[in-house]
Amino acid sequence: MIFLRSILYFLLMAISVVIFGLAIAIPGWFLPTAYSDRLATAWGKVNIWLQRVVCGLKVNIVGGEHLPHAGAIVMAKHQSTWETISLRGLLVPHQSWVLKKELLNIPIFGWGLKACKSIAIDRSAGRKAMFQVVEEGKQRLAEGRVVVIFPEGTRTAPGERKKYGLGGALLAEKSAAPVIPVAHNAGVYWKRRGVKKYPGTIEVRVGEPIPTEGRKASAIMADVEEWIEARMLEIPQKLD
Repeated sequence: MIFLRSILYFLLMAISVVIFGLAIAIPGWFLPTAYSDRLATAWGKVNIWLQRVVCGLKVNIVGGEHLPHAGAIVMAKHQSTWETISLRGLLVPHQSWVLKKELLNIPIFGWGLKACKSIAIDRSAGRKAMFQVVEEGKQRLAEGRVVVIFPEGTRTAPGERKKYGLGGALLAEKSAAPVIPVAHNAGVYWKRRGVKKYPGTIEVRVGEPIPTEGRKASAIMADVEEWIEARMLEIPQKLD
């Protein structure tokens, strides 16, 4: 039953990508970015609802009052596809995501990403990509947008951790924008590999804003990593 429900959700998600992607991308060439932002966030909310109804996958947020309204950087744990979909629906509409540029080449989906002022980088470019995050990120923050970054870069299995990159912290240093750390255990219920989405409740922890003004990137990232990984030890990392 879990497998069949997961397949059904996948099909419905794909349909939602086509419907919302076209609705975002085509008028998005002519309408203000706020139009694309609102539709993209609606897509995220629709998928959160589908996950609950079809897969029995719920979300519990602790510290939701710390979610930013504007001009902040969200740094989140990266365990699965869940956060790339659901954070879109949980955050304010005016978001800009740091993502790999290959995603822009996906028909319809990539068009929508472009319309929502994503920061698309070449992850193999090293320091050049880091400087791109800083320059474009400062522009997005100045516009009052929330910049979303996965500091580990790639997905990690529950209980594991990867090196936290400095790109987001360097942006925080140069912009003095606060950083909101987010920890969660989505990878327990939505594996980074495989089709099944297991029923249960994803625990999401949102931290207080980490101050950045006058601080170095290394110190900022140390605080972010310490907070996220400490919360990960408190959140269940396996199915009951």
